[in-house]
Amino acid sequence: MRLIFAGTPEFAALALQALLDAGHDIPLVLTQPDRPAGRGMKLKASPVKEIALAHHLQVAQPENLKTDSSRQIIQDTRADVMIVAAYGLILPQVVLDMPRLGCVNIHASLLPRWRGAAPIHRAIEAGDTETGITLMQMDKGLDTGAMLTRAVLPILDSDTTGSLHDRLAALGAREIVRLLPELAAGTVSAAPQDDTQACYAAKIGKEEARLDWTRPALELDRRIRAFNPFPGAFGLLEGNPLKIWLARPAPGAGAPGRILAISDGGLLIACGEGALEVMEVQKAGGRRLPISAFISGHPLKAGDCLN
Repeated sequence: MRLIFAGTPEFAALALQALLDAGHDIPLVLTQPDRPAGRGMKLKASPVKEIALAHHLQVAQPENLKTDSSRQIIQDTRADVMIVAAYGLILPQVVLDMPRLGCVNIHASLLPRWRGAAPIHRAIEAGDTETGITLMQMDKGLDTGAMLTRAVLPILDSDTTGSLHDRLAALGAREIVRLLPELAAGTVSAAPQDDTQACYAAKIGKEEARLDWTRPALELDRRIRAFNPFPGAFGLLEGNPLKIWLARPAPGAGAPGRILAISDGGLLIACGEGALEVMEVQKAGGRRLPISAFISGHPLKAGDCLN
């Protein structure tokens, strides 16, 4: 099929590569403008752009899709379908109507649950036991279009947003390649979403990352995993942020935030219900360290407190 691909991060890049491997004709790739990144804040191309350039595809990076010039390049492509995955720009109705078979979105949740910007984070944070990929016929709403197919993936007790992201990206790439022949043949039935079952995955804010030790250990464990790798959950140790990258619920009781025990394997920290065994941390400006390495340079004792 003749496709336009619109996407920006690694999640989308896997789908673009899979579509290329499947032999689809992709005359145009849309992606976000290059952004400053790294210590030197040099402009960096998106993962989607890097793959597109490696395959000598035409790349467009409009700031928005409101101008005549940005819309004309889409119209001139005369695509059968536009595939959209974590693109980051709103597609106006006039753009949605341009491809012959419309625009199909690869969304990392089981719609209508977790519409919005951060479905992977929010699914882990909420304690969901499963998530998946929904391929959706796009309309002008926020992830409200009719569903073309859904694929389910279990959420493991050990999953972080990083690990679940990678599995969902691979699943999304497989599903879009599988769907397109059916879409071309006209054998796909679109199912409307039940709006009464919808919930929204709001964008993650850094202000959410501070841990409230009065909450249950199970809840804090989910939040630590949901905020790994971004923005990184943290507590305050002697007034300084200490990011917590790896922890697990454990038996224990005491004043919330108080260190109950210390071993080479972890810090046992009291929570509102139960305790957390913290195994990997990072101080500001430092590296991620296992607890055994961290406490060798930062003496701690039972009774110390994280706020």
